[in-house]
Amino acid sequence: MIKKQLIIIAFLFVGFQSFAQWSKGKGKGYFKLSAWYLQSDQHFTGTGELDPNVTRTQFNTNLYGEYGLSNKLDVIAYIPFFARVAQNNQISGTNSNTIQPGESFNSFGDIDLGVRYAIFKKGNWALDAKLILGLPTGSSAGGSDGSYQTGDGEFNQYLSTSVGYSTRLFKRPSYLKSYLGYNNRSEGFSDELRAGFEVGVNIIEKKLWLSSRINILQSLQNGTLNAANSNGSIFANNVEFSSYGFEAAYYFTKNIGASISFDSAFSGRIIAANPSYSFGIFYDLK
Repeated sequence: MIKKQLIIIAFLFVGFQSFAQWSKGKGKGYFKLSAWYLQSDQHFTGTGELDPNVTRTQFNTNLYGEYGLSNKLDVIAYIPFFARVAQNNQISGTNSNTIQPGESFNSFGDIDLGVRYAIFKKGNWALDAKLILGLPTGSSAGGSDGSYQTGDGEFNQYLSTSVGYSTRLFKRPSYLKSYLGYNNRSEGFSDELRAGFEVGVNIIEKKLWLSSRINILQSLQNGTLNAANSNGSIFANNVEFSSYGFEAAYYFTKNIGASISFDSAFSGRIIAANPSYSFGIFYDLK
């Protein structure tokens, strides 16, 4: 049961990586190739307590892109074209024998497609709305026991709004941004409320940006899935967390750069309790 509760956090963290982007404007875009990694040996239980578990590793490589069709409307895509879930051998503590051999499973992940509409942009302020459709293109029952998921098997619709403010912190160009969203889920999964806040500072002019973020996900507990469900869907139902993260993005040229990020939940339910890491190369079409 425990191993069925760990996988979904991988894709939640990945999905939040695009939060910092602003509406692009016609003919402008942002494109990123990333690798994401999480190794988990403990988790938050359904009551929020910490418990150990057999070490599992989640990894994916993905493409993220957004492009301005007009000065108001952007299209957005997140494509995890390779996703891998692996578990270590279970070794006896008394005789060092292998109790259960390790296993791995590779497949495509769940795709996100969406649009963002710039409602208001004037002076230092910007307000937008975003609709993301989560497509069940990953595997919801991978591996020998069906617990090596690379997707949740459900079609969801995520609607959010965000407000941003550009300013100066420590005499450097900076921004503040917050969002609030509602995720409508199908196939008996509980709907979710999501919220977050981010601050970024341009440490080296036109070169290095540092940012920090807080993300919160709250389940509405209105789903019908339970632990007896045959496909082990409890792993993705009623997940909750509060997490913090940091990211650094460096521009090698005006358009090309690399980023590295770190995210970790500091409280939660049915969620991995270890940090995740991401590294990416991006192209900023200005």
